[in-house]
Amino acid sequence: MIGIVVVSHSRALACAAVELAGQMLHGPRPRIAVAAGLDDETLGTDAVQIREAIERVDSPDGVLVLLDLGSAVLSAELARDLLEPSTRERVLLSPAPLVEGLVVAAVTAAGGGSAAEVAQEAAGALAGKQAHLGVTVGAGEPAETGDEAVRGVFVVANAHGLHARPAARLVAQVRTLDAQVQLSDLTAGTGPVSATSLSRVATLGARCGHEVEVAVTGSQAAEALEQILGLAARRFDEVDELERAPAAVSAGPVAASPGIAIGPACRADARAPVIPEAEPGDPAAHWRRLREAIAATRRDLARTRARIGREAADADAAIFDAHLMLLEDAELLADVRRRIESGCGAARSWQEAIGVVEQEFHALNDAYLRARAADVRAVGDQVLRHLLGIDAGLASVDGVLVAGDLAPSDAADLDPRRIRAVVLAYGSPTSHAAILATAKGIPMLVAAGNRALAIADGTPVVVDGDAGLLLVDPPPDVLGEYEKRLEQRRRAQALAYAAAGRPAITKDGVTVAVNANIASVDDAKAAADTHADGAGLVRTEFLFQSRTEPPPVAEQEAVYRAIAEAFNGRRVVFRTLDVGGDKPLPFSTPGHEANPFLGVRGLRLSLRHRELLLDQLTAVCAVATDWPVSVMFPMVSTVDEVVAATALLDEACYGHRPEGLRVGIMVEVPAVALRAAAMLPHVDFFSVGTNDLTQFALAAERGNPALAALADPLDPGVLALIAALCRQAGEATVSVCGEIAADPAAVPLLLGLGVESLSVSVPAVATVKQRVREVDRAAAQALAARALTCGSAAEVRALVV
Repeated sequence: MIGIVVVSHSRALACAAVELAGQMLHGPRPRIAVAAGLDDETLGTDAVQIREAIERVDSPDGVLVLLDLGSAVLSAELARDLLEPSTRERVLLSPAPLVEGLVVAAVTAAGGGSAAEVAQEAAGALAGKQAHLGVTVGAGEPAETGDEAVRGVFVVANAHGLHARPAARLVAQVRTLDAQVQLSDLTAGTGPVSATSLSRVATLGARCGHEVEVAVTGSQAAEALEQILGLAARRFDEVDELERAPAAVSAGPVAASPGIAIGPACRADARAPVIPEAEPGDPAAHWRRLREAIAATRRDLARTRARIGREAADADAAIFDAHLMLLEDAELLADVRRRIESGCGAARSWQEAIGVVEQEFHALNDAYLRARAADVRAVGDQVLRHLLGIDAGLASVDGVLVAGDLAPSDAADLDPRRIRAVVLAYGSPTSHAAILATAKGIPMLVAAGNRALAIADGTPVVVDGDAGLLLVDPPPDVLGEYEKRLEQRRRAQALAYAAAGRPAITKDGVTVAVNANIASVDDAKAAADTHADGAGLVRTEFLFQSRTEPPPVAEQEAVYRAIAEAFNGRRVVFRTLDVGGDKPLPFSTPGHEANPFLGVRGLRLSLRHRELLLDQLTAVCAVATDWPVSVMFPMVSTVDEVVAATALLDEACYGHRPEGLRVGIMVEVPAVALRAAAMLPHVDFFSVGTNDLTQFALAAERGNPALAALADPLDPGVLALIAALCRQAGEATVSVCGEIAADPAAVPLLLGLGVESLSVSVPAVATVKQRVREVDRAAAQALAARALTCGSAAEVRALVV
């Protein structure tokens, strides 16, 4: 029986169509595979995913592939190219409508129809509906036929001309139509060029005010012309920089990790991959490898485009549309293939062909369009890195890393001995990349905008992670002032490290525990070496990530015990599994959620996976019989949740809790801060997670760079919640384990509000201890009272400077 593959931009749509088709079947069913979306949420198509789906349902009778629109066709064609020749011969790509075609194809295939019969029936799937509605195929305005083209003229109204983004919008529109479109710049006398080729359209050189002629042939010529002229009238849906809503982007860089750094800007993607002298393989193998690399790059770009589209302005994300379109450029790919077939290797063929397009941009008169050559090179290098199997090049960075965004996995690999600071065009100060940078002691700025990506490689920059300033190629006097400040900071840090072994005691004699936030046994050893008073937060999810099933109790106990032993009697707080939101876990993460930050995460998720939480608590209880440890539950909202969690704790220790075991909760939900008294019968301590508390209190998603400046934990509203918690805490202790605990400006405020201990990244332990020693609590209480009356976080920061 023939197999069927459903290719759609939307996974939900494809699955629903399959379910509908299944209801039409009785008895034997054809094998149907879905290759849709980049994940449950992200729209897009992936050639590798389509190829794998074809291979799953392949049979001697063949495979029919049904598609929705646009790039689904290109992805399916690429997937077919990636198949072994014997399989490729059996695959048919159908022009049938997705839903109706699938229903008809499934029924015909189930009845034993051949591949040709199934394809023919699917292609005619709309006939019944058209007959019922009295629609004649092709009815409407008569289209031009033969070689006579339908013509029209528009004036380019875009400020930077018909550059990559509007060109990509135009090409995408043309590709949905059954028409052949040629463009000519009447003002510049250039063209005609094909409107389906991004490289040709973008390098036409059509500037603002130029007249462009559109010549269209084909069955949809009149419709195509009307749509193109309408698109041009809308300036190809591009929003100029000056017209963007002020709230769509941050006002400037936002401090995400404190510190000062001076060094050359280093764009990891600015380092072109080195092409090997010899590339073994025949032309067919080279072409296959290149198509696989292009597919992988398309997948990366589509994911990035989807993420930036959610986090930033649409215009910021739109540049990725142009990048994606370039990878589908028929003329570019034809040039590459000609080079490969002439005997050139895949990498060199791609490098040379993309170089031609890059030079065409460089040759343009308009400075803005010339700058787009960097976009071409960036995309070209991405493909080369996939083709050659090399990483993004972070290992080669020596200076200030400048990037669009940084995945937590990449942030985890940053080497503070070489990377002096990080500047991100997007991102959030409470992202996990920022947390990891702080843990490594690397200054970081986020939400710096697209201008950061225009900084030339090697340009001297100053990163002020305290004030949130990025200075590009500063004058000598400014550079000299920052060099003095940097030297003063180094001396102060040296003094703090020398005194790190002493307790942190305020001027008025109050001892404040300064603990460490850690996520591994190595972190524990480093924290102990820096004289942390204990571990205020052990992120136990480090044991669970990148696994297809949870670690057994014995493994958990061994790791937790090693951490406790590293601190040698100093208290260690183990936070139970905190996943969900922006921290997915393959074996326990729920399905699609409209707002995962407010969804099933933290303790909510653990209580739904009772055995998972019970295993963790069993391991912690075993360690608690020998070492002073605490257990802490994250993302608590209600008393009932705490009661359920502590009941499981009692079950884990058979009703007899070890004498030194303490129980606490994270305070991340504003409601908990306001009614902490109700939790007192069940807990020994509270620990404030200021990252999430700020996010929820200010309705500012922590991963959204457009809200990075708003999500400041020194906002008076957030401080008021901490103050309310401290007033209700009674005998329970209050700690802060969020990143704000390491902010020198925040330390006196937190102590003045009533916070009794702080937990910070390992590199910050010594400096925070020193800052505590400078605080007089009476003065700090007065300062905190004044901060609570401020109108904004900016006023608070001005107050504590």
